[in-house]
Amino acid sequence: MRAAARWEWPTIGLFLAAYALMGVALMLTGGAVSFVLLVLALTLHSSLSHEILHGGPFRSARAATVLGLFQPGLFVPYLRFKTLHLAHHHDSRLTDPYDDPESNYLDPDLWDTLPRWHRAVLRWNNTLSGRMLVGPLIGTAAFLRDEIRRIRSGEPDVALHWALHLPGVVATLVVVTVAPLSVWTYLAACYGALSVLKIRTFLEHQAHARASARTAVVEDRGLLALLFLNNNFHVVHHMHPQVPWYRLPAVYAARRDKFLRRNQGYVFRSYAEVFRRYLFVAKDPVAHPLWRGTGD
Repeated sequence: MRAAARWEWPTIGLFLAAYALMGVALMLTGGAVSFVLLVLALTLHSSLSHEILHGGPFRSARAATVLGLFQPGLFVPYLRFKTLHLAHHHDSRLTDPYDDPESNYLDPDLWDTLPRWHRAVLRWNNTLSGRMLVGPLIGTAAFLRDEIRRIRSGEPDVALHWALHLPGVVATLVVVTVAPLSVWTYLAACYGALSVLKIRTFLEHQAHARASARTAVVEDRGLLALLFLNNNFHVVHHMHPQVPWYRLPAVYAARRDKFLRRNQGYVFRSYAEVFRRYLFVAKDPVAHPLWRGTGD
């Protein structure tokens, strides 16, 4: 995590832009324009929350946490996201079905026990179309299931993180209720933002014997790269998580050959290429192809 020596104004500026977009969308009566604006704003806000947990945008970590606690996307408490995501940054555990909180792979032994319909859904979820359409539902359901289990088992930090998250949820829903926009349009936009974020996470990591070759690069500089705050240069982010989002492209460009040697050429030229290749084709099996553990 970086120690912020100063305020990071590009990040602060994007926070203001995200809130402004939300405000405009909420003041409209609904329809496609409101929905699109909210999806853009909520996607950007989620990416900004990721930026916060790695050390930006203030000198004070406490101030950054206060900013992060308000999550208009509703479904993921910031402090839970921070805890799980920092655990994900142990690169030696990337894609591990148990120790990587963001892995989409399953233990093969667990996969063998699933009913046929469940396997079919998870196979579809491993195509980009499936990941975008049902991936948010699958991911959120699994996340909430695990969180409830943790709370019931007596993990006090988990309950505290949810308690600190709920006031922001209530405040958001109160504002939406009194705004001209319908609550259902807002909830649909929350799902839509999760769907857009699934484009980024779809192929960030792959199963590979070498940990250094598990993290991808998508050499995109378009709208999606902006919404993802250049986290498509993902191998750079994992090697240098202290580098703020607006410097990632330059760091990558200066040492492109080094990064691609490190990840053994796990690179895509653009998100258009990703859509062409994987919209209806699975990139990976659901069961981890190299798993040798015994599970818990």
